[in-house]
Amino acid sequence: MSDILVLAEYANGKIKKTSWELLSKAGELASQTGGKVAALVIGSNVEGFVAELASYGAQKVVVASHASFEKYNTLGFTKVFVEAINQLKPTVVLGTASPLGKDLFPRVATRLKAGLASDATDVRLEGGKLKARHPVYSGKALVDVEFNTSLQMATTRPNSFPVKPANVGAEAEVIKLNVDPGTLRAPMKEISQGEAGKVDLTEAEIIVSGGRAMANADNFKVLREMAEVIHASVGASRAAVDSGYAPHDMQVGQTGKVVNPKLYIACGISGAIQHLAGMRTSKIIVAINKDPEAPIFSKADYGIVGDLFTIVPLLTQEFKKIMAE
Repeated sequence: MSDILVLAEYANGKIKKTSWELLSKAGELASQTGGKVAALVIGSNVEGFVAELASYGAQKVVVASHASFEKYNTLGFTKVFVEAINQLKPTVVLGTASPLGKDLFPRVATRLKAGLASDATDVRLEGGKLKARHPVYSGKALVDVEFNTSLQMATTRPNSFPVKPANVGAEAEVIKLNVDPGTLRAPMKEISQGEAGKVDLTEAEIIVSGGRAMANADNFKVLREMAEVIHASVGASRAAVDSGYAPHDMQVGQTGKVVNPKLYIACGISGAIQHLAGMRTSKIIVAINKDPEAPIFSKADYGIVGDLFTIVPLLTQEFKKIMAE
């Protein structure tokens, strides 16, 4: 039997939706191998997550709890992650292509001499081996990554898989690791919230982005008003960031954040290739631009030709009516 281990991430006292996605996908893969799904949660006082992880498909929950892990620490988390894998001996390890996942998984893969596919948009089993689909050339093409190692690791983009309904009351075997983080030479002191919204852009299901046409930073309040109504995060193009209209943590694109939302609304963004590289995998793209020849329209599922400062407030009012129903 081939067990599958999922690294469960949490923030603000809640397991992230991306972890539910991975547990759902892991359950699908495990059904093909006859193995079990395990979840690993690392942190301080994380025992309370066991029931919730079990309800979303974890048959085993590995708890690594220590006061030193209240905030993420690269070396400490790496040590615990390696210990968990050595103890459970899974054949597949899955995580989110989040800032934490992008930092942690390569370190663990190197220590265990495992194959790693990063930023995948899909994973599947063929002939008992994991195969990961990965965007290349700024998202213009997709390649299937095959593994030639016994331990196969992959990080996937948020919003890549549907979440199965929770099975409230489900139980899981609890395995508590004897955690010894050792000396944390570079402890995390503080985590600051960015301006994009309550949900990080890379994990947001809906994103409203503004481009150079926003004209100044104050005008982003038009986008924030709409985002508040539809529970979206706010992004920006590189042109808007370079012009000083928005901070870099809001930038979507090749030199910013790569996003994969269900809905992406591009306001006053021309659609330069660098921006498309960061959002072309969005499920639905809506473009608002005064220029009917803007390249963004060739990638959009829906387009509105017009002044964003006229269109966006109208959309906001309509969204309010819909959300009130």
